[in-house]
Parts: sequence; C-alpha cells; structure tokens
Amino acid sequence: MPGAHPRHIGIIMDGNGRWAKMRGLPRIEGHRRGEESIMEAVRVCAERGVKALSLFAFSTENWERPEEEVRFLVNMSRDVLRKRMEEFMRLGVRLRHIGRRDRLPPEILAWFDMAYEVTRANQGLNLNINFNYGGRAELLDACRKLASEVRAGNLSPEEIDEAAISSRLYAPDLPDIDILIRTAGEKRISNFMLWKLAHSRIVVTTVLWPDFGRRELEGIIDAYRREDAGMGSDYGGD
Repeated sequence: MPGAHPRHIGIIMDGNGRWAKMRGLPRIEGHRRGEESIMEAVRVCAERGVKALSLFAFSTENWERPEEEVRFLVNMSRDVLRKRMEEFMRLGVRLRHIGRRDRLPPEILAWFDMAYEVTRANQGLNLNINFNYGGRAELLDACRKLASEVRAGNLSPEEIDEAAISSRLYAPDLPDIDILIRTAGEKRISNFMLWKLAHSRIVVTTVLWPDFGRRELEGIIDAYRREDAGMGSDYGGD
C-alpha cells in the first residue's frame, strides 16, 4: 500500500527568466506564464489532501532585481489574488502571506490581509505565499521576540528550547516541510524556510517553473508515498 501524502510541500519556483530568455521574451513574461504553474500546483495539492503548500514568491534579496521586474512581481501578487479568489474558495484553500511586511506597498498588504480574512474559515489546503521572505530574517525576528520577552521578565533563558523558537516563527502552526522542490536544476535552498527544512527530502528538477505542471508534481508526490511505504523511489519530474 502507498504511504501517506506529504503534509507540507515547499517550492522554490525557479527558471522564469530563463524560460523567457530562451524564447526571446522579456523576463516578466516568464513570471506571467508561471502563474498557471502556481495554480496547477494549488489544484494538485488541494486534490491530494496535502495540508500546506508554501511558495517562494519573492525573497528579501529580490529587491535588488531590476526595478521593472520588482514592480511586476509585487503587482502580480495582487493580481493573482484578485483573479483567482473564486477558485481558491471553490477549492477550500486558506491563503496567507508569510514574510516581513516592511517595504511592501499598503495596497499589496491590504490584498494579502483581505485574502486571509476571506479564506480563513476554509478547511482545505493552507496556501502560503512567501513574499518579502528570508529564512534568516525569520529566525532573526524570532530571536528578537525571545530577547524582548526575556528582557521584560516574561521568559527565562533556560526556557528557550526548540519549541519556544518554533512558536515564534511567522507561521508556527505549519508542520515541517516534507518535500522541498526546486525547479530549473539549481541545487540551493536559497534561504527558504530554514527551520522547517530540517528533515525535508529535496527534489531538484531541471524543468523550468513555467513548464512545471500536474504531471511533474504528481510524480514527485507519488514517489514520496512509495518511499514512505518503504518501497524505495526514484524521484521523477525531469
């Protein structure tokens, strides 16, 4: 019998720029095409009963990219929420932003907050949009919270353990990531959810994100279930 489905899948969505360059298109066209890959991943995870899907949409380092690309990515997050909310509701998706709120335009924050409030009662997939997110920044912010509590006398240093740190992360309710997927062949975790990756299985596929679809993701999930059942696996997707 197959093993259990992964509870939490994280995806580093890489290769949008290369996809566009190969076709002689502007980089933003790769990001635009990648929107459908996002939605297909959401559909597969919702159908398969995955508890959480975390998508690395924009890192704290991405502000250094060309201004036009940064502006497009920031606005794209709003546009996806606006266009896809009806489908999110139909799939029972609960959506939230994970990351620092500074540097994000008020309009974008308002859309993230609205999406959270509208979908918070849904009982299906937890969809986490990691935007203006960095794994070290998250751990730094958690440490600052702990330090403030110690300074206020509400916590002693001896009480700080793994559970104390975990409870002060951006999304403390999330389980650890079972599978980390990185597209486009890069073998780096790029500062993504460092605490949650402690026991993850890492799957690297050469498929560029705009070409990553249902077949690739279902193959990875099925391989995980075979391995979980003790049958061994050979992760596909390439």
